[in-house]
Amino acid sequence: MSARVALVSSERGLRVDPDLPIAASALRDAGLAVDLVRWDDPDVDWAGLDLAVVRSCWDYAWRRAEFLGWAESVPRLRNPAPVLAWNTDKTHLRDLAGAGLPVVPTVWGPTEAGQLPDAGEWVVKPSISAGSRDTARWTDPAAALGHVAELTAAGRTAMVQPYLASVDDAGETAMLFLGGRFTHAVRKGPLLQRGEGVRQDRDSRGDLRAVDPTPAQRAVAQAVLDAVPDLVPSSVPGTEPPLYARIDLVTDDAGRPVVLELELTEPSLFLPQAPETAVAQWVTAVSAATR
Repeated sequence: MSARVALVSSERGLRVDPDLPIAASALRDAGLAVDLVRWDDPDVDWAGLDLAVVRSCWDYAWRRAEFLGWAESVPRLRNPAPVLAWNTDKTHLRDLAGAGLPVVPTVWGPTEAGQLPDAGEWVVKPSISAGSRDTARWTDPAAALGHVAELTAAGRTAMVQPYLASVDDAGETAMLFLGGRFTHAVRKGPLLQRGEGVRQDRDSRGDLRAVDPTPAQRAVAQAVLDAVPDLVPSSVPGTEPPLYARIDLVTDDAGRPVVLELELTEPSLFLPQAPETAVAQWVTAVSAATR
């Protein structure tokens, strides 16, 4: 009997996620039985699956407690619930920095200009968010602190990072790992425009192209992936790497790659921009996880 796999999405993700058709078709071609489902569908028999793979659950950010409760209830989930609990709050960047990994400097909940990172521009975002919601780029310290105050008043953790000038030209480099192996890299164009303030309708998939990462980018991304099992609470040190990971890198003012985001929950894998070898590794990784 074929292994039964669910690729788990959200109402919106099922409609627009460009990864899903490619991911599902490749698995079916390999002989797996694949369903595309919503994580909050009460009719799904999670216990009857050989594997449930979290994909485009893009509504988790405003339903996080519900989402994590669901994750805890699914018997065979990848990435597993402890990883999701750790990764869905960007305060995990503190853990990465504490482990000596190069992370974009981040200040949490500043209340005065002297506490802002040393920069000419800042990005303010909530620590729990998706799709750049409630995120903006500021040149005025007062505006940045006002954004922080709004987030804090709403009971959210605000984080402030310097806006690195390299992003305007080089964008971000998304480093993709499937089954613990690096598979491909994609350049994402700049998303935050100066002076636009907070917007909720940005399209992070609009300016994408495959790129060849530098050796330095490969080394940083691999070091981050290797650190994950030892950083996730409730995980056993030395356990297998996440089924999938995306590590978004930018270049600092000294020309070094630094971590902007570590995505282990619902990252776009950019399969439309991926080589055939990456899709083949997706099949290998998912198939192995069903056994």
